[in-house]
Amino acid sequence: METGSLNSESLNRNVAMSVRGGTGKKQGGVAGKVEPFVSQNEHNPRELRSWAKRTGFVSDYSGEAGTSGSAKFEAFERKGGGSSPKIEIDPVVGRTRRDEIETESRGGAPRAENGAVLDERGRKEKERDGGERKVALNGNANNGMVNNREGNGHGVSAVAPVNEEKEGEEGNGDVKVNVFPEGEEHRDGGWQRPLGLKCGLKENPGIVPLIYYGLQHYLSLTGSLVLIPLVMVPVMGGTDKDTATVISTILFLSGITTILHSYFGTRLPLVQGSSFVYLAPALVIINAQEYRNLTEHKFRHIMRELQGAIIVGSIFQSILGFSGLMSVLLRLINPIVVAPTVAAVGLAFFSYGFPQAGTCPEITIPQIALVLIFTLYLRGISIFGRHLFRIYAVPLSLTIIWIYASFLTAGGAYNYKGCNPNIPSSNILLDACRKHAYTMQHCRTDVSNALATAAWVRIPYPLQWGIPIFHFRTSIIMVIVALVASVDSVGTYRATSLQVNSRPPTPGVVSRGIALEGFCSILAGLWGSGTGSTTLTENMHTIDITKVASRKVVVVGAAFLILFSFIGKVGALLASIPQALAASVLCFVWALTAALGLSNLRYSQSTSFRNITIVGVSLFLGMSIPAYFQQYQVESSLILPSYLVPYAAASNGPFRSGIKQLDFAINALMSLNMVVTLLVAFLLDNTVPGRQEERGVFVWSRAEDISTDPSLLSEYSLPKKVVRCCCCFNFKCLGV
Repeated sequence: METGSLNSESLNRNVAMSVRGGTGKKQGGVAGKVEPFVSQNEHNPRELRSWAKRTGFVSDYSGEAGTSGSAKFEAFERKGGGSSPKIEIDPVVGRTRRDEIETESRGGAPRAENGAVLDERGRKEKERDGGERKVALNGNANNGMVNNREGNGHGVSAVAPVNEEKEGEEGNGDVKVNVFPEGEEHRDGGWQRPLGLKCGLKENPGIVPLIYYGLQHYLSLTGSLVLIPLVMVPVMGGTDKDTATVISTILFLSGITTILHSYFGTRLPLVQGSSFVYLAPALVIINAQEYRNLTEHKFRHIMRELQGAIIVGSIFQSILGFSGLMSVLLRLINPIVVAPTVAAVGLAFFSYGFPQAGTCPEITIPQIALVLIFTLYLRGISIFGRHLFRIYAVPLSLTIIWIYASFLTAGGAYNYKGCNPNIPSSNILLDACRKHAYTMQHCRTDVSNALATAAWVRIPYPLQWGIPIFHFRTSIIMVIVALVASVDSVGTYRATSLQVNSRPPTPGVVSRGIALEGFCSILAGLWGSGTGSTTLTENMHTIDITKVASRKVVVVGAAFLILFSFIGKVGALLASIPQALAASVLCFVWALTAALGLSNLRYSQSTSFRNITIVGVSLFLGMSIPAYFQQYQVESSLILPSYLVPYAAASNGPFRSGIKQLDFAINALMSLNMVVTLLVAFLLDNTVPGRQEERGVFVWSRAEDISTDPSLLSEYSLPKKVVRCCCCFNFKCLGV
């Protein structure tokens, strides 16, 4: 058997074996004879693999006749397993070598002669200490080689180290043999903290750091947690006391739902709370024609209407998760769908943002400028080893401008002769006060009487506003919105799992998270927060800034939220934020939501013309089609503010079928930017041809990978008692 100067590259472990041959002469001493490969016109691939395994044929170089440099044959899979065993094959004799490295028969790491597991560093040290290992083909004992014979008559040459090669020999070369099959990677079998994180997913930093990091995590989300009631409640006709009560309810529900999600949902460090996804449809329902002229108990009536719609939509979301239908839907939801949909959630409020903030430019423009300075220009400044300006950009800037607005109020900047700061209805009748009434209501810091009227201790309770009201038209709206909220959460799950260096969750785990979000939204409907509960998209930005991804930190912070919700003065203090100041903060928060949505495009080929076209068309039509529905004039004796006119299209839209309930639902849905964007993006992405890599198809953890390495799902595993209960009810579709 002749050997030439053959050299190929080992793709996975770089374990090199040098094959020392003669000078072009036939070698003797090799027991057994390798059967030649006879080509057939119609061959069975299994027979081809069997021949390759029996003869040891490994085509790892392009110079062999009749073979391709990239051709490889996979080893047989173990019975019931999902990965190939790690086998070293002598490329000439065709026997499996078991002298130096054992096969990885049970998914573990390679082992040495004494059975010890060799990690990456250990293998390199062993190769460095032992030097190159030479395989003798002539069976000459004088060269330090001994032929081992087995009962089948084949001879397998032993391995012995040789310090150096003889110079002058022709035809000598090195053949590097793959010890592990292509595509296999070393698995450590457990979770490790990724580089850059201060606190990993399963870590417990201690009592004091837990409290500090927990409060820090929620302070950075202040704008998303508590500012929604400042937009909704005044439009609903609620008082300052009602605003404080709704804020306390939202804090309570956010704490409860976050704890539930951390233990029974996806178990990722995600904060649950009132989402902006539900704000736009809530404003549509609030501005329905029959509610515009209500004067008595308007707030409670609209809140009960919202509660009934949220409960119905949440039940649909729970069924979507518990039934396993979400797993089927996940095959059609990709970054090209998620990115424009989430971006449309933030862009939908452009008509409210600065038009509302522009009433008091002397405080709102400094607020927007200050939060941008903190997040962009001062983001690299570290104080006591912490980037305080990036972490606390919103609460810090809000506090500074709030104090500044208090000085303006106390200094008489908003005083007008003959006008009451509390703006009673009599001021509307006076010409001198009419033009100043709106400014005084939105800019003064002493207008709200929430602190004076709120109780020190108040515990939110279910049905505190009354029995929910169920109508078909509003229920249909919230069912579609619940689907949009699910799409939003799917993108957040994927992005957060990559941030904390966790494996992507399985479709079952995602279904479990969506099902629990639906259940939490049912709680929000019963307690009456005005919006449903879902995963806050801004949480991804918070984890990226704070570098804290421990679920225990999130749970401790949620416990503090529950405690603060019992203190009525806390909600009252937040309710006294001037409305214009809250709108300026929301300008930044909504812009951040749009940017985080578009950031999902990094999981796809963002330069692809296909993707660029789909995202662009989806966003444009998602803004333009609702504008068409919103252009119809409002039929009301009261003139709505300009920022509320787009949400009055449900009662006056162009769709007319003769069924009032259906007309209201269709006009409302088509006037919502996020709904139209989702429909267009979903249709185009799933009908226009494109490769998986181009589309950025989410590759969730696969069942075959989990069967060989169960530790892949250790981060998402439920508590043991919960697993037993779920197994009794056969909830395998939830990743149990």
